[in-house]
Amino acid sequence: MKKIILSLFVAAFTFSANAQIKTPAPSPFQKVEQIVGLTDITLEYSRPGVKGRKIFGGLEDYGKVWRTGANSNTKLTFSTDFTVDGKQLKKGTYALYTIPGKKSWDIILYTDASNWGNPKKWDESKVAAKVRVTPQEMPMLIETFTITFDDITNNSAVLGILWENTYVGLKFETPTDAMVSDNIKKVMSGPSANDMYGAAVYYLQSGKDITKAQEWIDKAVSMTSKKPRFWYLRQQSLIHAKAGNKKGAIKAAKESLKYAEIAKNAGYIKMNKASLKEWGAK
Repeated sequence: MKKIILSLFVAAFTFSANAQIKTPAPSPFQKVEQIVGLTDITLEYSRPGVKGRKIFGGLEDYGKVWRTGANSNTKLTFSTDFTVDGKQLKKGTYALYTIPGKKSWDIILYTDASNWGNPKKWDESKVAAKVRVTPQEMPMLIETFTITFDDITNNSAVLGILWENTYVGLKFETPTDAMVSDNIKKVMSGPSANDMYGAAVYYLQSGKDITKAQEWIDKAVSMTSKKPRFWYLRQQSLIHAKAGNKKGAIKAAKESLKYAEIAKNAGYIKMNKASLKEWGAK
């Protein structure tokens, strides 16, 4: 009898554990990724429906902070700094809140994006931007709450908020022109010291053209002469030694040793001393 009761208990427990029924979320989650210029933007929000209700001035009171969606607060993540209403904001994640009104809306970017809906205690110091916009009446019913990226250019876009028969838009700008200009400047000015160093070391380690490696490492050391790097000088000594220029190798090793001692880098001190001894330095 005990075995029968135990078997029934296990069967009942197993059925209960496996009987979790999944149903559609009342406000489905959506994740949107949009590129504006060179800025990656991610939008995460939940989408409630009208479902026959009066929304603005009804379900959502005028003049009160609204989570601008459902469930967890709506999140906007920018991969670069950006500008809203002339104010520059830092890259990162922001919560999107709004204060609906009959004649105007306030759209708010809030630095704390970890709330379930509205914060338990509103903190004005966390308001990164607050922009007043004019709502537009839509000619049709927008049943499902929707956020869009509209009027996209290389440098800007409009975040559109639509629900029921209302549309409001928030324009933001991205630093595309400045980023492209910086990229052009870097490319046109030629490879950096790190580029030269990396290419030279690769050629040394891969047994490629040692004369070309010598040219690149000498350029890298020259470009960093105001702030000598002992690891650059170390590779310069090895490349010159490989190229048969023992005098140049000894000179570079002595310089590397000098700056390694200043930096108190025991590993490079030891390696340079060993190489100088091997090459018969005085």
